[in-house]
Amino acid sequence: MPNKPKFLLVLSTCPGSITAKKIANDLVADQLAACVQIIPGVQSFFRWVGKVDNKEEHLLLIKTTADRYQAVQDRIQALHPYELPEVVAVPVSDGLAGYLAWIKSCTEPSGN
Repeated sequence: MPNKPKFLLVLSTCPGSITAKKIANDLVADQLAACVQIIPGVQSFFRWVGKVDNKEEHLLLIKTTADRYQAVQDRIQALHPYELPEVVAVPVSDGLAGYLAWIKSCTEPSGN
């Protein structure tokens, strides 16, 4: 069985900047993510309720650890206005050692 990745890049889209900023701030403030970048103006096309739809959204790039993923997913679902928000985790196979150490240190629960 392959080793579980230690670090993840989590992708999520939001309908506007207010939601995107709220989710980003909460994830970082609560040490669930080290960094969240917001990319505005993403045009999404998707199938929903049997038809093709599209929306302009904000893409969140969330840097976290595998250990914090479930809490990140739960928080996004709690704050997100969509019935079924996008939450997709991509494993980080490698990266600058110092940057990965920074992600780890920023996402360790307080008191550790």
